[in-house]
Amino acid sequence: MKSLEGKGFYIWKIPYCDRGDPVAMVARARAARLTHVLIKIADGATWAYNYDYETKTDLIPPVLEAFHEAGIEVWGWHYVRGDDPLGEARLGIDRVRELGVDGYVIDAEIEYKKPGKKIAATRYMTELRAALPSLPMALSSYRFPARHSQLPFVEFLQGCDYSMPQVYFEGAHNPEEQLEMSVNQYKALQPARPVIPTAPTYSMAGWRPSVDEIQRFARKALDLRLPGMNAWSWDYATRSSHADMWDAVAAFDWSPRQPADTVPERIIDLLNQHNVESVPDVYTEDAAHVTGARTAVGIEAVKAWYGQLFGQLLPGGAFQLTSKSISGRTAHFTWAATSERGRVSDGNDTVSLRDGKIQYHYTYFTLT
Repeated sequence: MKSLEGKGFYIWKIPYCDRGDPVAMVARARAARLTHVLIKIADGATWAYNYDYETKTDLIPPVLEAFHEAGIEVWGWHYVRGDDPLGEARLGIDRVRELGVDGYVIDAEIEYKKPGKKIAATRYMTELRAALPSLPMALSSYRFPARHSQLPFVEFLQGCDYSMPQVYFEGAHNPEEQLEMSVNQYKALQPARPVIPTAPTYSMAGWRPSVDEIQRFARKALDLRLPGMNAWSWDYATRSSHADMWDAVAAFDWSPRQPADTVPERIIDLLNQHNVESVPDVYTEDAAHVTGARTAVGIEAVKAWYGQLFGQLLPGGAFQLTSKSISGRTAHFTWAATSERGRVSDGNDTVSLRDGKIQYHYTYFTLT
């Protein structure tokens, strides 16, 4: 699965986005250096969205084709309620197949907080994944899961590849605090998925985010080493009254350092967190982790290795990077550690990357 990275915008109603003109939309997206867009393709169990029922014309294909020709990914998003989970899954499957989108976003909100919706979410995800086993999927929902415990986050995320929280800091002006709180709560969920947050680019009841706040949001997302960010929405941010919000996202340079440049630091951060649930943020799903004694393949096997390291080999360990060298997508680094079980002074690792995450990791150390 190719990793989703960079800046994206949600599209609600195509006719309200540059009048639905594919050429104009692509020109705007390119100028903003977007890597992806997310278009609403369905609502509930029966409503194919961005479809003109009077003329029987699907508005999405010409826009999707234009974005694809420009090298911009197109994800489809689907607002679901859970009253007819199998119907919603089947509509989502049909729209994905007929449109050829690159990924699928599940927008689950207040309706999924009603009693009995855990079963609905399980049925929905089971049906989806049976038909679309390899399609990248994401959950888009409330920014703070701890405040919405009735919503079946776990049941959705078991079948998703990303979390896309709606970090709409309405009525406030503290984007960094709210984003970090949201990311921490999503990372605490089981299973934890890579987080791609959504920033607000709209106004509500006299409140609106400033250009500075939108760019601080984006900067914080980069500082947290998130793979990307989205904004809601193209429809609002391209109005003349909100153009400053579009420009804020467009002007932000989403250019993190080359992944290999920072991977030794990312691994040391992971080691000092002592949290195996952060492993999927750093490793690919089919990563190989190699020692002199064995080779572990797959994310669960890599998590098991880190569990052994944190729990048995170096419990409570403090890890330090001592040197690194980079060559393309490969990084070599040395490290040291102290723990109640002993010390490491000769840590010596080599990693290679795929799509910004670790595909291969060889580690050597002795415990004294």
